[in-house]
Amino acid sequence: MGFKIVNGDITEMESDVIVNAANSYLHQGGGVCGAIFNKAGAKELQNECNQKGYCKPGEAIITKGYNLKAKYIIHAVGPIYCDGKHGEREILEASYRNSLLLAKQYKLRSIAFPLISSGIYGYPYNEALEVAKETINKFLIDNDMDVYLVLYK
Repeated sequence: MGFKIVNGDITEMESDVIVNAANSYLHQGGGVCGAIFNKAGAKELQNECNQKGYCKPGEAIITKGYNLKAKYIIHAVGPIYCDGKHGEREILEASYRNSLLLAKQYKLRSIAFPLISSGIYGYPYNEALEVAKETINKFLIDNDMDVYLVLYK
């Protein structure tokens, strides 16, 4: 068990769960969110997301994986980056931590993350990468899980 950073397509990961960089309304978006919805089966996934409702920044919810190799999708809402002075780091940390805790609650052994908030939400790439690595490594001190951070190739 451990942590690996890999380049690739998160929709092809064979982990127990993949994480979607979601919006608060859990609607299909662009980028990694759009790719996950399209690969999973957008209609069925959107129907389940609609039943879940709203998800605040820093929080996460879980759905089925549908047509993905992963059994589940965790939808984590990261912060929209303003200037780094509006709690963005804490919200981003919470997005990763709450996703990991949800995977643990479901007794999942492996999880694959995208770099949350680094796309259209504007979080600076290197800072987002640092937050992801620190939060994941802190979780793994007391928890046994395979964690992948999937950087889009």
